[in-house]
Amino acid sequence: MGDEEGPKEYRWETGYEKTWEAIKEDDHGGLEASVADIIHKAKRKRQLDKSGGTRLGMMRHLFIILDASEAMGTQDLKPTRLLCSIKLLGDFVEEFFYQNPISQLGVIVTRNKRAEKLSELSGNSKKHIKEIQGLSQSTSITGEPSLQNSLELALKSLKNLPCHASREILVIMGSLTTCDPGDITETIQSLKTEGVRCSVIGLAAELHVCKRMATSTGGEHGVVLDDKHFLEQLKAHVDPPPAATRLEAALVKMGFPHHALHSTPTDTAMSVCMCHAENTDESGKLTSAGYLCPQCLSKHCELPVECKSCGLTLVSAPHLARSYHYLFPVETFKEIPTQETSNHCYGCQRSISEADKKVYTCDKCTQTFCLDCEIFIHESLHTCPGCATNPESFKKSVSSNS
Repeated sequence: MGDEEGPKEYRWETGYEKTWEAIKEDDHGGLEASVADIIHKAKRKRQLDKSGGTRLGMMRHLFIILDASEAMGTQDLKPTRLLCSIKLLGDFVEEFFYQNPISQLGVIVTRNKRAEKLSELSGNSKKHIKEIQGLSQSTSITGEPSLQNSLELALKSLKNLPCHASREILVIMGSLTTCDPGDITETIQSLKTEGVRCSVIGLAAELHVCKRMATSTGGEHGVVLDDKHFLEQLKAHVDPPPAATRLEAALVKMGFPHHALHSTPTDTAMSVCMCHAENTDESGKLTSAGYLCPQCLSKHCELPVECKSCGLTLVSAPHLARSYHYLFPVETFKEIPTQETSNHCYGCQRSISEADKKVYTCDKCTQTFCLDCEIFIHESLHTCPGCATNPESFKKSVSSNS
């Protein structure tokens, strides 16, 4: 157990950063240089924490386990822990599917010593958000949570999935206790054997069982300080984890359906889409618009989705392109002194001044970028502008990735 828990020391026993000592006056009595240096180091540290250059997975299957026990009524997060979690989870689900459009997500709620599946694994973000927001009105926070029952319920669905997709569990725990029917260490060992990555966000304090589960399965564990820190902890799980190198490559069959418009001829009759065929609230809606599965011609109202009839994964080309950068991320740029480079940033065309302590160059196209452009390229653009505008560098990048 000692090897899994890390260093034997508390946070208040470790050293702390004396940021006020890092601020020093320059020759003219100004503080701008020291402040700029601190900001530069903070931005660079955030970029390095993104683990640039690591090959990530494209397809993810994630279960969110939300604690809805009596402890979630505490008001240290405003207005309560549960309502704060519901609000932030809605934003997290939207961002999750924007960054991972061909992935799937499910929600499990635990309360009163039981676990209940709120929504099945699917790529429909609106459905998950609707179910999560419904908790604020219909769910009473009672009893204790059951971490083991929740993990077993999630594992039952995840272990039957193909091995080419990453299988993950994110636990949001507000209680300091868990009421389990058996030995939870056996469940943790089953999760490790099946290759399920479990991460925990604690709303109260660090629990030994949660820390051990996250360490054993390769997940992350954190405790929130406030609502802003809670949001940062959630955003850390938007990007997929590093892909396992031991897994063999597998072909995934996908379909690219065509869209049937309202103005199409009579060959596309008015019908109910497969998405709402089992929904009693919206089962009466007949439309001619929708996406037709190329394999069985079943109609669906939105993409991406798994065909209800034949099980084919239906996506559009932009969805697949948006996920492609996780397979071949932009390599980390080389940091060099300002004096050894050109006078302009290739990205924003801004003049590089003495305030820029460091600049960054791409090894393939040798173009120079400022820190802000370097962060934008790796976090949002996912493509080097210099390589994209230089055919030779682009060929070199493609050949190295393949």
